[in-house]
Amino acid sequence: MLLTPLLLTLGVAHAEIAPECQDVAQQGPPDDYAEADQQDYLLNFFSLSTTLSPLHGPVPHEPGHGSVSLEASVIPPLSCERRLVLAYTKTEDTNKAPVLPRPRLLFSFPKLGPLVPYAGLAYVPPVTVFGTRNVIVSGEVGLGLPTEGAWSFGGRFHATLLKTTAEIATPFNAGDPAYDDFYVGSTFGVDLMAGLTLGEGWTPYAALGFTDVSTFFFIGDDNFVGNNTTPYSGLTSSLGVDVKVVKHLSLAGEVYAAPYNFQRTHIDTGVVNNRPSSLLTGRLRVGYRW
Repeated sequence: MLLTPLLLTLGVAHAEIAPECQDVAQQGPPDDYAEADQQDYLLNFFSLSTTLSPLHGPVPHEPGHGSVSLEASVIPPLSCERRLVLAYTKTEDTNKAPVLPRPRLLFSFPKLGPLVPYAGLAYVPPVTVFGTRNVIVSGEVGLGLPTEGAWSFGGRFHATLLKTTAEIATPFNAGDPAYDDFYVGSTFGVDLMAGLTLGEGWTPYAALGFTDVSTFFFIGDDNFVGNNTTPYSGLTSSLGVDVKVVKHLSLAGEVYAAPYNFQRTHIDTGVVNNRPSSLLTGRLRVGYRW
């Protein structure tokens, strides 16, 4: 389902490099390379990949209506420059799952004055896929403001909890025993939204918000807990279209980005992170509307 980030530790002998990354590894790490930065990027990246972005307009449905959908979030493959750790002497296998599928329920309640309140829930059950066992629970609450014209506006709060049990931080030496690791990533944030209805059922929308990431990573091999020294705490944005052109068919697609982390200074050292976290991805939702 989802391979979560692999913790970087101090150097070991006989570390292995994936064949596709051999040429990059031979060039050596860039001048701004730091082990803690690589670790923090991976820890933040996979939590950001599971955030519950809008994937709907400012007013998701007419009051008293809702939808049940399947969302597909692209998990961008990481380059060798991001996968190489231990001063470019080892690669981590982070590109196992290209897409995160997630069932999602969304409902708009009766109006409160001019506002349309709504709530949503998404859940991935603990099914083992690709050697990882994941539980992902997400929720959102929001208020939409339709106008007499084509514009609509809104705000929402969202939160996600991701838990993974798997052999994530793979053995450093061939033949070493493998132990399950435990990763927890949580995100919460707020968005301000605006949409413009074009014709019957087409609503392009944009969202700008703030999202905070927290992570916990426990390595089963040596009972080591990884510390995220620059957790993501910054901007998120969405640009998409919500489509309701066919009866009972609900569609939405968006480009989602986490472009800037305000928390770029290491909590432990006070040093500015030279390789900040970021995410750019695409998401799609298709479902039944009632």
